[in-house]
Amino acid sequence: MKALSSLIISAMLMSPLSSLADDTPDARTIIRDAIDHFRGLTSYSEMSMTIHRPDWERKMSMKGWSSGSKKTLVRVTAPARDAGNATLVLDDNKVWSYAPKINRVIRIPSSMMSQSWMGSDFSNKDISRTDEIVDSYDHKTVRIEEHEGHKVYVIESVPHEDAAIVWGKEISHVRDDYVELEHHFLDQDMQTVKVLKTLDIKSMGGRMLAARQRMNMLEKEGEWTEFSIQKIDFDLEIPDHLFTLSNLRNPRD
Repeated sequence: MKALSSLIISAMLMSPLSSLADDTPDARTIIRDAIDHFRGLTSYSEMSMTIHRPDWERKMSMKGWSSGSKKTLVRVTAPARDAGNATLVLDDNKVWSYAPKINRVIRIPSSMMSQSWMGSDFSNKDISRTDEIVDSYDHKTVRIEEHEGHKVYVIESVPHEDAAIVWGKEISHVRDDYVELEHHFLDQDMQTVKVLKTLDIKSMGGRMLAARQRMNMLEKEGEWTEFSIQKIDFDLEIPDHLFTLSNLRNPRD
């Protein structure tokens, strides 16, 4: 009887885990679909970025365009002192910036992709939103949580050994409607360095989106950068000339 009871208890404990594993979508697919959900086939957006420090704060307005996973253009529209600054992404890790004050287009080398973008807590890599995390990482769903009636997949993403990636691990919290609630960045010692959190979710452009997100630097108290989307449209016809070095310097958007 004791042996039978032990078998029954073991079966009861093991069944939820087996069922969970069978029913859970592929982790890599969840990550890929979350990225595709946010950017669509093409997109046009109007947004603001607030950089907060303990003794000062600065805000910029921007416009952004994207086409597939390879082309992104972000241009600052205000304030006047920052207007015209722009970033162009073509293919993976090919990033250029334009500074109107010096009238120069500068190629961002791969060694600087982890550096700050426009003085914010986002990196050049964060802004490029490439598929690198899909293709250069191994993904595993470590648990499932609940959020406002949705399932939330907590996914651990570990870079391949031969990948030129600074992070030791990334952890994503993705809702079943592809909205990413949190994204944790861990260094090679597996210490969390920064966390991206979604603060507001809205229906925009015909889908539920993270309308306001904040990047917190854990080692620097009181330092964060917040992105807010005011407008976004998906699957528009966007001309290829927008994503050129010529248009980066002399905008025709």
